[in-house]
Amino acid sequence: MTRPRHSAQQYIDGVLAGDRALLARAITLIESENPHDAPLAREVIEACLPHSGRSIRTGITGIPGVGKSTFIEALGKHLIETRGERVAILSIDPSSQISGGSILGDKTRMERLGADERAFIRPSPARGHLGGVGRHTREAILLCEAAGFGTILVETVGVGQSETAVRGMTDFFLLLMLAGAGDELQGIKRGILEMVDLLAINKADGDNVNRAERARREFENALHLFPASDDGWIPKTVVCSGLTGAGVPAVWDVVLEHHQQMQETGNFTRRRERQAVDWMRDLISQALEADFLRRPGMEARLREAEIAVRQGAVNPISAVAGLLS
Repeated sequence: MTRPRHSAQQYIDGVLAGDRALLARAITLIESENPHDAPLAREVIEACLPHSGRSIRTGITGIPGVGKSTFIEALGKHLIETRGERVAILSIDPSSQISGGSILGDKTRMERLGADERAFIRPSPARGHLGGVGRHTREAILLCEAAGFGTILVETVGVGQSETAVRGMTDFFLLLMLAGAGDELQGIKRGILEMVDLLAINKADGDNVNRAERARREFENALHLFPASDDGWIPKTVVCSGLTGAGVPAVWDVVLEHHQQMQETGNFTRRRERQAVDWMRDLISQALEADFLRRPGMEARLREAEIAVRQGAVNPISAVAGLLS
């Protein structure tokens, strides 16, 4: 049974009051692909915008098996229990090609953190959006900020194209890696290492502590080969364990150090300004695509063009030119 929709004011009041249930429903509203929901979603976002922007936005990525969920839960618990923060975690999951829904479901993998009222965990399906990032991740960040969450953690599906998109909507970019840096270093794209603000070797526990420290030193040496970033920040490396919590506070100390430096140099404001412009351009692209598909008969013409391209009867360039004409 479908829940009745709330009014715009009910969504707005619930978000601003920090009501996690209404925040979740507001994010569901903005993620809706039903065009009838768009005006209501826009009204909610515009009302919440003046109350947003006062958080530290951190992007977190890592190779499969690096232990992102365990690490994020340990970091979230540290921020809540030690620092008194309210933490929102937006996890961009790969999508099911059948239902379009999230596959990994981080909410079920962070049960202890999810039970805390000071935490909000939202797995959102990428639904095939470019880069594996949710189409409305920016809007979800703004709603979480308006709801009073001072720390926003955005987890990506893995190491790949999604990192560029997440880097463009966060203040700090953290890459989690494992020991055995000699092998992993070969598989990490140069572009990702150039975006990193902090590289943390996770699972530094038990017999793995020494290997993790060796891996940290290897990555530290590798990072020194890259030119300095435009904002003057020198990327750092640490070891940590999401399982035991060792080194997790040190990770956040680096985030705070970076935040302070960016504030003092004015780079924080400049980055947020760039993010706003990027958001505008992304919305333009989405609007143009939606307008294109809404034109009479376009869905049918698009299907015909896809069949023709698949059969080799027409090349993709000619097919696009025909559709746009």
